Amino acid sequence: MAQGRSGIRGARIGSGPMGEPERGDLAPRRTVSYWCGNGHHSQPSFAIEAVVPDAWDCPRCGLPAGPDFDNAPAAPSHAPYMTHLGYVRQRRSPEDGEILLNEALAKLRGTI
Repeated sequence: MAQGRSGIRGARIGSGPMGEPERGDLAPRRTVSYWCGNGHHSQPSFAIEAVVPDAWDCPRCGLPAGPDFDNAPAAPSHAPYMTHLGYVRQRRSPEDGEILLNEALAKLRGTI
């Protein structure tokens, strides 16, 4: 009984030997080393003509990485999450809040 398998199992259109004769020559490349604050090392390759960036995101932890092992870039600081009420409390004092509350209550009661 036939199993339904063919001799070219797993082959797709366009798949074949992926060598330089079919795809063309690769541009000349150089490898640059980057280190993050956690000590992770990554080596992306760039074309010779390309401008090498000063910082690169670490593929392991996401921190910024630099070309100098001893002076890795500092991690960006993120402000902690704050609710709407937290921002209001930054702008207003408790006394201002009491004044606004009394004005709103007076409007609701119809005394203003």
